[in-house]
Amino acid sequence: MRVFRFHLTACLLAMTIGQTSSPVWAATRTTTEYRVTILGIPVARAAFATDIDTPSYSITGTISSAGITTLFVSLLATTTVKGQIVGDRLSPSTYRLVYTRGKKTRIYDVGYSHGDVTRTTIAPEPHRDPDRWIPVSPADLKSVLDPLGGLILPGNANLCHQTLPIYDGESRLDLVLSPKGKASFSAGKTSGEAIVCGVRYVPKSGYSRGRDDIEYLRKATSMEIWFAPTGTMNLYAPVYARIPTRIGPLSITATKFGP
Repeated sequence: MRVFRFHLTACLLAMTIGQTSSPVWAATRTTTEYRVTILGIPVARAAFATDIDTPSYSITGTISSAGITTLFVSLLATTTVKGQIVGDRLSPSTYRLVYTRGKKTRIYDVGYSHGDVTRTTIAPEPHRDPDRWIPVSPADLKSVLDPLGGLILPGNANLCHQTLPIYDGESRLDLVLSPKGKASFSAGKTSGEAIVCGVRYVPKSGYSRGRDDIEYLRKATSMEIWFAPTGTMNLYAPVYARIPTRIGPLSITATKFGP
């Protein structure tokens, strides 16, 4: 189950809020929808709802398998993050992922305070090989981001010049962004110009040493995320992501990104 949850987390990292028309944070709800494909073949779909009621926010999402491929057969995930808006950042207080593949379900719960993880539980606890497992240290849980709100970024000159410290309830990783220019995008009724960031995946802890899928992503050079303005303050969110896999490139494309 970990291999599939790993790629699901990668999908979550590219799925956040869509565009709203309000120039300031106000009580509002927006929805976004995404299509997930491998080699152009549909494998999953996702829908997210973002509720903002200053200073609080919540993001709720559902991801389910779709298409004829067997990679994500019988996959269903629901995820929720809640928190407070602090300046131009979303600061989480709780994050939950309920992940089901086939007949197996696992629940990840994380609590945050001022960016630090204060509690984390997994039910049922996964089996781990103590000789290969790299545990998450207390230092790894300081000043981290959740997989949903962590990619809603202030739109400034440094958007693609930063490292995002992500914790998904089990694994701690860094996403190192680098600038790759701009590209046109279209998502339903919304179109425009996106900022393209290259992404380097750096595993830190919370995984088994020597895992092929993690080593493959760690060495990958073609991962990228496209960010577009959300229309809320000066924030940007993903409209497209490309994640290399051994099967072929996994693409996550916004099909609705607007009110």
